[in-house]
Amino acid sequence: MDRGLLLDQLATYCTSFPEEAAYVVRFEDLLREAPCFERTHLPGHLTGSLWIVNPERTETLLVHHVKLNKWVQPGGHADGDENVVRVALREGEEETGLLHLHTDGQIFDLDIHPIPARADFPAHLHFDVRFLAVASPSEKIMVSEESHDVRWIPLASLANWTTERSVLRMKDKIVGHG
Repeated sequence: MDRGLLLDQLATYCTSFPEEAAYVVRFEDLLREAPCFERTHLPGHLTGSLWIVNPERTETLLVHHVKLNKWVQPGGHADGDENVVRVALREGEEETGLLHLHTDGQIFDLDIHPIPARADFPAHLHFDVRFLAVASPSEKIMVSEESHDVRWIPLASLANWTTERSVLRMKDKIVGHG
């Protein structure tokens, strides 16, 4: 998927979540800026992530992110790669150790979220394109240096692990509340 295919998908993307629907135009505007796939592009840039579920769709695999200090789906910066599907798969493998991740390449969710300032970089926005992937909890997972932990979490108790609306929205999409 390149920039043009992503724009095509955004043009037909439908969601029943009003907060997510409002993001589509902002993504389209950002994609008209040449350097939007570079992490140095401010005030925000494209990222790709995976919402990984087990085959029964009752659990999700989340990472406890070191810099953000919260449970989120694996994902990260495009670093110039306009193929956000490839970015999401790469980040999913790097952050979980799962080597057989696949996605149909269709947008599963969109989110724009703030990233706090660090000593070496100002606060900015991540325009995150999320894709659905299925993996078996029996596959060996690992914790990367970017995470404190990686864990399969039952969707039924996800709200005990995170209050992030966008993470809970992806759960709602799986269990049919939206």
